[in-house]
Amino acid sequence: MFRTALRNVLAHKARLMMTALAVLLGVAFVSGTLVFSDTVGEAVRKASSKSFQDVAVSVQATTPPDAPAQEDEHGRRSTRLNDKLADQVRALPGVAAVHANVTGRATVADKDNQPIGNDWQNMATNYQPGPDGKDSRYPLVQGRAPVSAGELALDEGTAEKGGLKVGDTVRFATDGPALHKKLVGIVHSEDPKVTAGGSLALFDTATTQRLFTRPGQYDELVVAARPGTDEKALTAAVEKLLPKDYATATSGSELAAEQARMVEQSNQAMSKTLLAFAGIALFVGIFIIANTFTMLISQRSREIALMRAIGASRRQVVRSVLAEAGLLGLVSSVVGFALGTGIAVTMRAVLDANGAGFPDGPLVISPNAVLSALGVGVLVTVLAAWLPSRKAAKIAPVEALNTVDAPPALRSLVVRNVIGAIVTAVGVALMLYVSTLKNAEDITPAMAGSALTLTGVIILAPLLSRPLVALAGKVTTRIFGVSGKLAKENALRNPRRTAATASALMIGLTLITGMTVAGVSGQRASDEMAAQGLTADYQVSTSNFRGLDPKLTQRTAKLPGVTAAVPMRSAPFETDGGYGQLTGTDLAHIDKVTDLTFRSGSLDAVRDGGVAVSRSRAEKLGWKTGETHEVGFFTGTDKKEKARLKVAGIYEDNAAIGDLFGATALVDPHIKPLKDEKVLIKTANGPDAGLVKEIRKSLGDSPLLKVQDRDDLRKENAGQIDTVLNMVYGLLGMAVIIAVVGVVNTLAMSVFERTREIGMLRAIGLARSGIKQMVRLESVVISLFGAVLGIGVGVFLAWAGGKMAAGSMPTYEMVLPWDRLGIFLAIALVVGVLAAAWPARRAARLNMLESIGAQ
Repeated sequence: MFRTALRNVLAHKARLMMTALAVLLGVAFVSGTLVFSDTVGEAVRKASSKSFQDVAVSVQATTPPDAPAQEDEHGRRSTRLNDKLADQVRALPGVAAVHANVTGRATVADKDNQPIGNDWQNMATNYQPGPDGKDSRYPLVQGRAPVSAGELALDEGTAEKGGLKVGDTVRFATDGPALHKKLVGIVHSEDPKVTAGGSLALFDTATTQRLFTRPGQYDELVVAARPGTDEKALTAAVEKLLPKDYATATSGSELAAEQARMVEQSNQAMSKTLLAFAGIALFVGIFIIANTFTMLISQRSREIALMRAIGASRRQVVRSVLAEAGLLGLVSSVVGFALGTGIAVTMRAVLDANGAGFPDGPLVISPNAVLSALGVGVLVTVLAAWLPSRKAAKIAPVEALNTVDAPPALRSLVVRNVIGAIVTAVGVALMLYVSTLKNAEDITPAMAGSALTLTGVIILAPLLSRPLVALAGKVTTRIFGVSGKLAKENALRNPRRTAATASALMIGLTLITGMTVAGVSGQRASDEMAAQGLTADYQVSTSNFRGLDPKLTQRTAKLPGVTAAVPMRSAPFETDGGYGQLTGTDLAHIDKVTDLTFRSGSLDAVRDGGVAVSRSRAEKLGWKTGETHEVGFFTGTDKKEKARLKVAGIYEDNAAIGDLFGATALVDPHIKPLKDEKVLIKTANGPDAGLVKEIRKSLGDSPLLKVQDRDDLRKENAGQIDTVLNMVYGLLGMAVIIAVVGVVNTLAMSVFERTREIGMLRAIGLARSGIKQMVRLESVVISLFGAVLGIGVGVFLAWAGGKMAAGSMPTYEMVLPWDRLGIFLAIALVVGVLAAAWPARRAARLNMLESIGAQ
């Protein structure tokens, strides 16, 4: 039986090629993800280990839980790590050297004053020359080290992105206005945070302390040990010298292990996402594999019957088909793994070219990746062939010898339809339940409902195909005549085959449609929220979310052309009803920058010392106008500062002002350091580019500043959603490609199956062009059937799931992007035409007499 399976694989190479391609693409997706994750993870781990190779002990400054905030109004920290402690550590036996580090964030601007790198990865530290005048951590590439207050050095990646050269004046910001220093050196850094999209600025120690800490204070003491020193013993000795609760000591090996764990966790999120899409691609491939084996078994029914007649058991027939599937899966998986390795290399190169900055390292192909990819490919292929193999084993020898292509049994279709109806009903009921949830934290019901609904529709696809294909057939018949009618009849001849072929395309379009509708609807709601209640001409904030100096806000209010500059700063609190965020603002001008609609109370009452609460927050907290409530403001410690807030009014939800607002005097005692989170600016003559420059200048012209009008706020939200949608389109494109392969495969094998029929059609006068048109129309009908089902199910799932967003996004309403849905239908039409190109050509070129005589 194994020899029979091998012979069948070799005998049907052309027929199995498309099936192999489906498996190959799915395995390539899986293996590419695994190899990419292993390669990048290993490179980052090695880079992390290298950065800790000279670190025996790291002493980090900490703050006790009950201690007040250790930052001043300029963001400078106060620590207990100082020169005296550093000297004490140096005096310990086994210590070779102690590096005292000061670290912070500095965002460097390029020549167009645009920030370089991601703010949370924009590092700054002190350059510490050793006896040779060099810092071994940061080898100089050009120039020299910074030695005075007016100098700095940059890593080579930052300098290249900013177009900066030694001798240039560099603009940067740490927390406030822009600062200027001369670039005197360019260094090389292998810190993963810097290479992966961040930046690095180096200053002399005194300058770094003035920027981030206090004179003589440090954030970290890095201890290097002499050869032969016990790391654990040295760590314990260092720990004894540290001020309790204000510093911790960690061994270098523990630090390296912790960073490796962090890297692994960060890679897991991306890997899981990619593997999820790979799973979708393989799931689509299952339909193609099952369809192919069903058709092959139907075509080989006489052969199987003969084997049964000469003594082959049902189990042997099943094993033969599964062995054939296993061989196909193994070969396809091997080729797919090779392709996936190429995808991993390409993916890394593309991401690096777009600023990912992964550390250098060799390609890593782990045994786990190889076994996983091959195992998945073989397992998916064998599972997909299992049902067709059981069907083959149940064929009665006499029945198979008398017919080549028996229609599916009526009873099996009835059972299938009943199961499909039950599964669909449960899925739809669950999604309708989900649609009643206003703000569900657990998305499990939505995921389960979506999966059941999609599964149910797949099971019901043969039943649904009849009315939909018949409707499409009427159109094709009216337009294309005989060819259109034949295409309709061919599509309806075997509803299971048509459904399986269309389901592959349906799955991809369901997911794409659902994501598109949800994304566009969310984008519209986000756009409305961004400008909801906002009448200001500009919103000013910072990219690092650390806020603005209130003194600069006051300066902006005095600019010619500015009628109001209203600060927004908030303090979180806790009360019996839950949590809240009180926004402090300028009550004298708040009505100039936002449109407030009070349901009860008034703005004048708020100005008398009360607070106003949004409608939705008042409902959640159970607050009413006129009541007074005790709250506890968070102070950054375990203790809370008690205060009593009088509700002076309730207003309609307003994204511009938040959930609660009152006078700045109410929140200022609870904010340390005092910062404005954003400033809303109203101008006399509307938005003006010249005024924007003056606003930026009054606020220090920092590269951290974001001065946005309402259109900018909308575009910012739209850009983020479009980026996600484009990524989804790219990843789900693999599933659509596999679905196209399935259509080609089904048509090609269907043409082989109908060889005699095609010969008869040619004999009675149907031209070659008519044969081609018939096959093309059949392909288009199947593709459009899958597209209609996919778009319909996708819209339903997006509607039901989107209802949950209403709780956190009051402006959410489902929006149908008709242009994109039309494009999806057009894509299905193109898929049908292209997929039929080769099968139609093959059908048209069949020899008439040989076809009629075919068995």
